[in-house]
Amino acid sequence: MNSTRKLWVGLATLLIASFAVLLWVGSEIHRQSPPMPERVLGPRDELIFTRGDIETGRQVWQSIGGQQLGSIWGHGGYVAPDWSADWLHREAEAVMDVWAKREAGVDSYKKLPADVRASYQARVQALMRPNTYEEGSGTIRLDADRVAAIANVAQHYTSLFGNDPATAELREAYAMRNDTVPQAEHRRKLTAFYWWTSWAAVTQRPGSDITYTANWPADELVGNKPTTGAFVWTVFSVLFLIAGIALLGWHYAVNHGEEIAPSLPKTDPLASIKVTPSMKATAKYFWVVIALFLTQILLGAITAHYQVEGQQAYGFALADVLPYALTRTWHTQLAVLWIATAWLGMGLYIGPAISGHEPKFQRLGVNLLWVCLLVIVVGAFAGQWLAVMQKLGLERNFWFGHQGWEYVDLGRFWQWFLFIGLGLWLTLVGRSLWPAIRNGGESRSIVVLLFLSTVAIGLFYAAGLMWGEHTSLSMVEYWRWWVVHLWVEGFFEVFAVAVMSFLFTRLGLLQVKTATIAVLFATIVFMAGGVLGTLHHLYFTGTPTAVIALGASFSALEVVPLAYVGFEAYHSYKMGKATPWMQRYRWPIMFFIAVAFWNLVGAGLFGFLINPPLSLYYMQGLNLTATHGHTALFGVYGMLGIGLMLFCLRGLKPEVEWNEKVLRTSFWALNIGLSGMAAFTLLPLGILQLNAALKHGYWYARSAEFMQQPIVDLLVWMRVPADTIFSVGALALAWFVFRLWVAPRRVAATAAEPVRA
Repeated sequence: MNSTRKLWVGLATLLIASFAVLLWVGSEIHRQSPPMPERVLGPRDELIFTRGDIETGRQVWQSIGGQQLGSIWGHGGYVAPDWSADWLHREAEAVMDVWAKREAGVDSYKKLPADVRASYQARVQALMRPNTYEEGSGTIRLDADRVAAIANVAQHYTSLFGNDPATAELREAYAMRNDTVPQAEHRRKLTAFYWWTSWAAVTQRPGSDITYTANWPADELVGNKPTTGAFVWTVFSVLFLIAGIALLGWHYAVNHGEEIAPSLPKTDPLASIKVTPSMKATAKYFWVVIALFLTQILLGAITAHYQVEGQQAYGFALADVLPYALTRTWHTQLAVLWIATAWLGMGLYIGPAISGHEPKFQRLGVNLLWVCLLVIVVGAFAGQWLAVMQKLGLERNFWFGHQGWEYVDLGRFWQWFLFIGLGLWLTLVGRSLWPAIRNGGESRSIVVLLFLSTVAIGLFYAAGLMWGEHTSLSMVEYWRWWVVHLWVEGFFEVFAVAVMSFLFTRLGLLQVKTATIAVLFATIVFMAGGVLGTLHHLYFTGTPTAVIALGASFSALEVVPLAYVGFEAYHSYKMGKATPWMQRYRWPIMFFIAVAFWNLVGAGLFGFLINPPLSLYYMQGLNLTATHGHTALFGVYGMLGIGLMLFCLRGLKPEVEWNEKVLRTSFWALNIGLSGMAAFTLLPLGILQLNAALKHGYWYARSAEFMQQPIVDLLVWMRVPADTIFSVGALALAWFVFRLWVAPRRVAATAAEPVRA
C-alpha cells in the first residue's frame, strides 16, 4: 500500500470514528438536556408559568433578534447582558430582599450585617439549587419566597422590554429600542422563557451537585463555581496541545524536505488556461463579494457605535428604523455570506480550469445561482427587519423572519432556499470536475479531495435544518455548531487547502506527489481536532459532562494544524519568489501568508485562550470571545477568500495591469486595521471584563454598571482609528476590482515586474 493510499484509509477511518462519537454525543445531549416543564407551580399549587408560556416566550425572544440582543447561556451579543445570568442574580437578590424585609424590616439584604448576609447566601443556595422537577407530571414546584422574587424580576423585565420611562436609561445602555416587545402578553411570556434558562443554570442535575449548565454562569451568590472536571480537562487540553505540536514538528522534520519542483517553468502555466463562458460569468460573484464586504463594514461601524450612544447615531434616532439587534444580525451574517460567496465563485471558476471541460448549460447554471444568492440575501434580510420591528407576527417568524441563532439567523424558508442553492453549486462544480477525476493523472487525489470537500460543503449545511421551532435549546446549539464550526471552519478549509495545492502544482512550483501527500496529511490533521473540537462550543449549553472531556481534548488539537499552516507560509513565500513570472501572483500569495499569521494569532493564540473549559467558564460571551471571532473569521477565512478571489481575477483579466500600489494599500490597511481593533479595544476590554467576572461574577462583567464606565467608552472610541484604516483597505480593494473592468490599463500578460511588498 503506497503512502497516498495509506493516507486515504487513515482519513476515512478518522472521519468515520469522529462522526460516530459526535453523533453519540448528540444522542446523549438529546437525552440529558434540561427538561421543559408542563407547568410551574407555587406552594399552594397556584400556576406561575406553563410550558406554553415558556415556548411562546422563546418565540418572542427569537423574533426580537434572539442571540443578537444580549445572550442566553453565553452565546450572543455583547452589549446587553446575558439574560440567563442577569435573571439568576436578580432573582437570588430578590429572594434575600424578601427575607430582609420580613425578618429585619429593611428593604434590601445589602443593609444587613456581613454575618447575616453570609447566612442568607447559604439559605438562598439551599433554596434555589435543589431540583424540584417532577418527571412524571412535568411539574416544577417553587417556594413562596421564590415565587415573590420571580414576580419582582418579571416586573423589571416587562418594564425593560416595553416603553416604561423608569427603565429608559437601562434600555439605552443595552442598545435596545423602545417597545422592543410592544405586546404586554408577549412581554409576560418572554419573562417565562428567561426564567427557565436561569432555572437550568442554577438547578442541579438529578443525582449530581452540578447544574444543567455545568455551574455556568460564575456567580458565588448562588453557588455557581467551576466544576472539578473543568480544572482537570483544562490541564489535559494543554498536554494534548503540547503533544500534538511536538508530533507535528517531528513529522514535518522527517517528511518534508525541499518541496519546490527542481525544474521551474519559464512562463506562467496558468496563462494558457482557456477562460470558458461559465468561468467569465463568475466575475459577478466577486462584484457581489465586494458589495457585501463594504456593507458589512458599514453595519459593523453602526453596531460598534451603538455601544456608545445606545439608541442613536450622532443625535439621529437610528434605533427606531435600524435597531442594534438588526445591525448586528446583518453584520455577522454578511461576514459569512461574502466569504462564502468568494469561495463559491472560486469553485465555479476552478472546476472548468482543472478539467478543461465546459459542461452544457454551465454558464446558465452559474448565472441562475448568482440570482438565487441575491434573492436569498434580500429576502432573508427583509424578513429579519420585519421580525425585529415586530411587524411579522410570531406564527410566521420561524419560517420567514429571524430565528435568533447567531450566524444561522435566516428564516427556515431561506435556509431551505440556500440549501437548494448549495446543491446547485455542488452540481455545477461536480460536473465540471468529473472529467478530471475520471481521466486520472498525478493530481487525481487532490482533485478527488477537492470534489469531496465540495460535496461536504453542499450537504453539511443540512445540519442547519435539523431543528424545529420548539426543539430543545441544547439540541439547537448542537446542530447550529455543526454549521458554524464544521461547515465553515472544517470543510471550507479543506476545500481551500485542496484548491491552493492544485494551483501550486499547476503552476509547476510543487511536485504533484509531494503536494498530494501534504494536502491529505493536512486534511487529516484538520479533521483530527476539527470534528470533535466542535464540542468546545457546547460546554455550558445544558449538555452532559462528557462534552467537556471530549471538547477540551480535541479542541486543543485544533491548534495543531494552525502550526502546520505556519510552516507552510514560509514555503508559500519562497514560491512567490521562485521565478520572475510568479510576481503576477504576489498579492494572492501575500494574502495566503496573512492567513497563516492570523491562523496562528487569531485562531491559535486567541482561540486557545478561550477554548479550555476553565477559561471559557469565565470568558464565554466577553469581548475576549469577540477578539477571537474577529481575528479568526476575517483574519483567516476573509483573507483566504480575498486571496482566492485574486487568483480568479488574475485569470479573468490576464491582459490588465494590476495596480500594485492599491493592492499594497489594501493588504496592509486590512491587516493593520484588524490588529488595531483587536489590540486597542477588543482585547483590553475583554481583559477588564474577565477581571470583573473573576471578582464579582459573570453577571457583573456584562452589566450596565460595568459596561457604562468611562474606561469602556474610551476603549470603544479607540476603535475609530483602526476601523478607519481597515475601511481604507476595503475601499482600496473595491477600487482595484472596479478598475479591472472600468478603464483598465492593458499590458502584456507577462509584463509584470517584481514589486516590493
